[in-house]
Amino acid sequence: MERTDPPLLTDRDAPAGMIHRPAPMPPVAGSRWLGHMPPVPPEAPLPMPAQDFRAAPPPGPAREPATASVLAARLIAFGGAALITAIGFWQMLIVFSDGIQPLQWALLAFFTLTFGWVGFSFCSLIAGLVARPPVTPADPGTARVAIVMPIYHEDPADSMGMLGALADQLAEAGLSDRAEIFVLSDSRDPEFFAAETLAVAALRDHCPLPVWYRRRTDNTGRKAGNIAEFVRRWGGRYDQMVVLDADSVVSGDVVRQMSARMSADPAIALIQTLPMLVGGQTLFARVIQFAGRVYGPPIGRGVAAWSGDNGNFWGHNAMIRVRAFAECCGLPELPGSPPFGGTILSHDFVEAALLRRAGWKVRLDWDLRASYEGCPPTLLDMAVRERRWAQGNLQHLRLIGARGFTAISRVHFVIGVLGFLMSPVWLAMILVGLALTANVILSRPEYFPNSYQLFPDWPTFDAARMTWLFVAAMTLLLLPKFVALGRAWRRPLASDVGGRPRILLSALFEIVLSALIAPVQMLIQTRQILEILRGRNSGWESQVRKGSMPPWGLVLRRHAIHVVSGVVTLVVVTMLSPSHALWLSPILAGLILAPAISRWTASPVFGRWARMAGLLVTPEERVPPAIVVSSMAHARRLRHVEGTTPALGRDPQARARHVALLPPLPDLPVAERLPAIAAEAKISAAASQPQALGFLDRAERAALLSDPRLLERWAALPR
Repeated sequence: MERTDPPLLTDRDAPAGMIHRPAPMPPVAGSRWLGHMPPVPPEAPLPMPAQDFRAAPPPGPAREPATASVLAARLIAFGGAALITAIGFWQMLIVFSDGIQPLQWALLAFFTLTFGWVGFSFCSLIAGLVARPPVTPADPGTARVAIVMPIYHEDPADSMGMLGALADQLAEAGLSDRAEIFVLSDSRDPEFFAAETLAVAALRDHCPLPVWYRRRTDNTGRKAGNIAEFVRRWGGRYDQMVVLDADSVVSGDVVRQMSARMSADPAIALIQTLPMLVGGQTLFARVIQFAGRVYGPPIGRGVAAWSGDNGNFWGHNAMIRVRAFAECCGLPELPGSPPFGGTILSHDFVEAALLRRAGWKVRLDWDLRASYEGCPPTLLDMAVRERRWAQGNLQHLRLIGARGFTAISRVHFVIGVLGFLMSPVWLAMILVGLALTANVILSRPEYFPNSYQLFPDWPTFDAARMTWLFVAAMTLLLLPKFVALGRAWRRPLASDVGGRPRILLSALFEIVLSALIAPVQMLIQTRQILEILRGRNSGWESQVRKGSMPPWGLVLRRHAIHVVSGVVTLVVVTMLSPSHALWLSPILAGLILAPAISRWTASPVFGRWARMAGLLVTPEERVPPAIVVSSMAHARRLRHVEGTTPALGRDPQARARHVALLPPLPDLPVAERLPAIAAEAKISAAASQPQALGFLDRAERAALLSDPRLLERWAALPR
């Protein structure tokens, strides 16, 4: 049966309470604005049922067939990758000639998978040549937009600074009458409570848009659960929402364009932008930032080309149609315990697949470049993030066969899984190759296996062909970088980063440093995969946004296994075959130097030296985007707000601003109010505010900062 597009809800025909259209917010007028605003708007509930991956999807728009350009891009990406994989398999099979041994079969399998992986990366980039840029319609539409920022133990000055800058640009773009900001806090550490509320209150004082703040105490579902709770309580108030991370922002013009594009096509449910990394200070962050800026756009264009309307979601810097998201993206808890059960960690991939299986369009609009995010400052911080991503992506193995998912959605899942599994595959290929080498060198060959054999069976191994295969693999690995570099060379991007010689030197520096870091990341990711397979959960820790150079003791402990692996391998291979040690020298150098590389690349001093030398410079550094400059100005202003618990005790105005953003206390049973009861007793026994705070544990401090009555009793104590 043919499926038709469901009618869109409007103010006239929406069910009661489904869509709430408040009048435009009054103009901002200092503290009067705060006094007239509750912490959150009136609730406008929107049902968001948990999805059943075995059931049929909810009804949605009829799927449109892929366009000719998308089909051509898929032929280039997947057909080209299949051809490269077949050639690699065939040539490696010839290398071994007849009588392949078990270890050679293993090497053949690992090599074919690795060769196909790098081949797909190259073909995906080439597929971008047929991409067509989206067009923004002239009609901006009238959709109500929520700017949603989930935060969890973040620096509130930085996060609110980004929201303040975006609010200014949205007002300039004419969206002030239909856009609102929603800060969704999942913070549980009471040290962050006052900092968040006072920063939000200070943002409200000068913001041309309404700013709402909600902190929940039940962190079910982590970030995905945070967004889902917002949709279920206030989703009916908005047509579209822009989801940001605590360290990310998009320009007001990008929001305007996304809103216009989504309003013009009622089948679009999600528009993902292509974020550019900014703000990197350490050498490690600058390397990632440069690589993302030069190589990222052509890679993103290629992914967009073969994805078409079946794109992916990266969890932030994207616009979402709220109604479609509510209908399709309620995530259940997976059966079993973590790491494969429980909360879905890499929820964004799953949400994109759920939208698409219901017929909604999910697009990566690669032309929207005024989209920015921060980057991990150190190699160790990157490893912490990747541990959680690895667990989330491996969870997708349980979902990849869900009913109704499209083939391209399953491809996105596979790519996400292989992004981490390729590390153990690469390690296995190296170990099998070393085992084959040792077997050839140490074993005594049997040239006459038969007693009456006239001619010997000489072992055959086409070394020249093997060398050419290695060169071909390295070429495919590096070719996307050189293609992107050539693209930048011919465009203004080269002059924007300091000229053609500087961009070439920066690219060479990035390639060398990335080659040294790659074997360390290989072992780190392999260990992460083994931990997940052994059932170890990643937990939920706040992100490190601003790193510092780790001490030698820490890097030596964290990288000891890498150094030992490199030294042992070097000694053994040198004794067996010095020529093989030369081939492995880039890998061995990276492992042996891992502590020094990890520590020195975490240095902001070396990062500044690279900047002064004109290396690893991006256009956003030479000419900072207006929204980034404005974000820093807002953050400097907000940083003067003292958002600490002691400040609430000595400043009645700060205490009032904090209390104004607290939700009403729920009526809980006595067993759940024990921290508040204990806090009240300890406050009564204390002789001063500092003494009372010293008496309270973490749960009791949280109760104090959540209860206006307790705050007043504590503030009445001598300071």
